[in-house]
Amino acid sequence: MRMYDLILKKRNGGEMTKAEIEFFIEGYLTGRIPDYQASALLMAIFFQKMTKRETADLTMAMARSGEMLDLSGIEGIKVDKHSTGGVGDKVSLILGPMVAAAGVKVAKMSGRGLGHTGGTIDKLESIPGFSVELSKEQFINNVNRIGLAIAGQTANLAPADKKLYALRDTTATVDNVSLIAASVMSKKIASGADKILLDVKTGSGAFMKTVEDSFALAREMVDIGAGVGRETVAVISDMEQPLGYAVGNALEVKEAIATLQGNGPKDLYELCLTLGANMLLLAKKASSAEEARARLQELVEKGAAFNKFKEFVAAQGGDITAVESPDNCLPKARLITEVKAPKAGFIAKINAEEIGFASLVLGAGRETKESSIDLAVGLVLHKKLGDYAQAGDVLAVIHSNDPEKTKLAEKKILQAIELSANAPGKRPLIFGVVTSSGSKTY
Repeated sequence: MRMYDLILKKRNGGEMTKAEIEFFIEGYLTGRIPDYQASALLMAIFFQKMTKRETADLTMAMARSGEMLDLSGIEGIKVDKHSTGGVGDKVSLILGPMVAAAGVKVAKMSGRGLGHTGGTIDKLESIPGFSVELSKEQFINNVNRIGLAIAGQTANLAPADKKLYALRDTTATVDNVSLIAASVMSKKIASGADKILLDVKTGSGAFMKTVEDSFALAREMVDIGAGVGRETVAVISDMEQPLGYAVGNALEVKEAIATLQGNGPKDLYELCLTLGANMLLLAKKASSAEEARARLQELVEKGAAFNKFKEFVAAQGGDITAVESPDNCLPKARLITEVKAPKAGFIAKINAEEIGFASLVLGAGRETKESSIDLAVGLVLHKKLGDYAQAGDVLAVIHSNDPEKTKLAEKKILQAIELSANAPGKRPLIFGVVTSSGSKTY
């Protein structure tokens, strides 16, 4: 088998066999296939696309390129959750404890963020003492004992995906539905969960900008899951504006804690209820979405979800005082600056991506893998889409440790927020759900 022949076949619109895909993945991972040939094949895939069978075979080849976690030591159905990424997306911090309190086993491997803000791991490390470095035995024991563990991804989890993604990122071949789907699902399948819930974002702050593209990606990933025996459900949710109000690591932890206590933003809480209900259904802990939502709401109202979060934090070495008194104990920025409305009007647009870049400028995210994160910095919005602002009203508050970065972030925030004399049309928070049996649009 020759790589030249494989490139030519795909360039001409042919369908790769399972053996050819495995040859490519194994050869590229071991260095026998050079970057220039791998790039050529990726570009051929980008233009010619892949069949569902090819996509499933690519997913499994990448998943099997490293360690396949064995979670059979965890009792019951294990459900994992993945978000395609957005701005202010602190859902995992809330969702994990909520569903664990309802009896769902959540064994989650998460990565660090590269972009606007930190990932779930970075946010959790805002809590003093919290450790994401768990042995396999600790990880399984924590899930069995309290129903929840979140750990950093091992270096050997789907290593072919890591290497291929880095190449795609430098060769303009990221934006392909099959390649995106295979990348996401290879890591989820290698992580060992029985069932998978996907939160597929759509809008200005999401990777997929249109609702149609988001549904297409969701369908591709759900089909992959079904094809390899992992029941998968995808919820398409809005990312036209940031989720909740806080953007930045410690700031998002604080907002997550407020939400678990029943005092969080309405959009964030509603999304967590929707995602959580689907996780309960996947784990067979409820017979209907209505029953699942009611149970989750009760767990929040009675304090069980927040208590589960504290139990989870303590089990991974975190300081419970920081959870109980986040205002006093979580990292704080030195400079607090209000961004005020230059004129009166309705908030007609909040470009989520630009808000994300504002937080990146402040140091809340990573421009490269080697960049360090300032866990204290970020911003908190005071207005959302459809709200009315008088001239001089506070639109957002910047938390910063650098005056020059504050100025740059303020400029980006004002560019991101559009004021209008007319109220904007209402945009849904949830656009639909995709399962193996079909799609439901709301």
